[in-house]
Amino acid sequence: MPNKVIEVEDLCFLYEKKHILKNINFDISCGEYVAVVGENGSGKSTLLNLMLGNLKPSKGRINLHEIRIGYLSQQVRNFNKRFPATVEEIIAANLYEDMGVFKILTKKHRKRIEEVLEIVDMVNYKKRLIGNLSGGQQQRVFIARLLVNNPRVIFMDEPIVGLDDSSIKVFYDLMDRLNKEFNITIVMVTHDKTTMEEKADKIINLKNTEMTLIEPRKKIKENDILKLKDASFTKL
Repeated sequence: MPNKVIEVEDLCFLYEKKHILKNINFDISCGEYVAVVGENGSGKSTLLNLMLGNLKPSKGRINLHEIRIGYLSQQVRNFNKRFPATVEEIIAANLYEDMGVFKILTKKHRKRIEEVLEIVDMVNYKKRLIGNLSGGQQQRVFIARLLVNNPRVIFMDEPIVGLDDSSIKVFYDLMDRLNKEFNITIVMVTHDKTTMEEKADKIINLKNTEMTLIEPRKKIKENDILKLKDASFTKL
C-alpha cells in the first residue's frame, strides 16, 4: 500500500464562531493526484491553507509527513510584471540557501535549472525577462521554480484561472507528467471538476462545511469489472 503523505482526521475550522469546515476526514498517499472542488466560499482555499500549516484547526488533526513540498499560490499571478529578472534568475532564487556564503550560481545549480526548464519546456526562455512572457509561460516558470527543490508534493490554488484554452491543456499535460513520470503528489484546488473526474485519483468535494470523497479512477475500474461480468454472463 502506498505511503500516506497527508492524514486529516475529524478536522473542524471556525471563523468568527461560524463553521467553515467540519468533520473532514481523508488521507493522501504518495503519488496520488487529488483535487479539492466546491463552490465559491465552500472552504477550498481554507482547507489548503490548513494542510500547509498557514492556519490552525479549531479541532482535529492534520499530519503532513516530513516531505519536501512546493506551493503555487493564487498570488503568483499578481507579481510585478516590470520586475527586471530573467527566467533563470527567478528559478535561481529558490536555490538561494544552497548557494553558500557568496550566493554564486555554480555549474551544479545551472545544470539543475536547465533540467527543470526542460521538464516544463521553457529552456529556450531562460534569458528572457519574466515580465515579457505570456501568462501560461510565466506559470510554467513558477512551476519550474518549485521543481528545482525536488518537492514530493505540490499544492496549487486555482492554477488555471486566467489561462487561455491552449495554456490550460499544456498545464494539464505537465501535471500528468509530473504525477506519472516523476511520482509527484498533486493537490489542487480547482473549479474544474469535469477535468478532475478524468484525471484525479481522489476528489474532495466541499459543500455546506462538509465533504464528500469521490474516487473517479476506482469507479472506472469497478465499471470495467461490471462490464466484464456482464460480458461473461451474456456468453453463458
